[in-house]
Amino acid sequence: MPETVSKDQLADYIDRDMPPSEWLAIEQERIDAFADATLDHQFIHVDEEKAAQTPFGTTIAHGYLTLSLLPYLTGQCGVIPEGIAMAINYGSNKVRFLQPVKVGSEVRAHVKLKDVNEKKPGQILTTSEVTVEIRGEEKPALVAETLALYFVQ
Repeated sequence: MPETVSKDQLADYIDRDMPPSEWLAIEQERIDAFADATLDHQFIHVDEEKAAQTPFGTTIAHGYLTLSLLPYLTGQCGVIPEGIAMAINYGSNKVRFLQPVKVGSEVRAHVKLKDVNEKKPGQILTTSEVTVEIRGEEKPALVAETLALYFVQ
């Protein structure tokens, strides 16, 4: 779970290293379900025999599948304001896919708070740097700068 602090304490967490999320396995069933949901059935994601002939040697997760896991992964780590009535994804300033996630890999997120802005009373906009690492790999799967809007009571 993310650390919960008062809205006045959030700024104290800017650029602070926080514990990462738990590892999450990326299995073929998840990749296939994402392909079905997005209508993206490119062979590198869903055809194990054909994908085995590529430099990756196996199927890989869609980049957008990895990105779509950010709410789940970041919901386990980082810092959030107390008294949240609702939180919404406010977008991303930047997303970079640095390395493909091979089927059977495990990923986890690291979140670093970069900015806190009270848009209006009871609405706190945070900017976070999120890195999704792949177990056993030096290069991360993705790095993103994400925005979350918290409605606090």
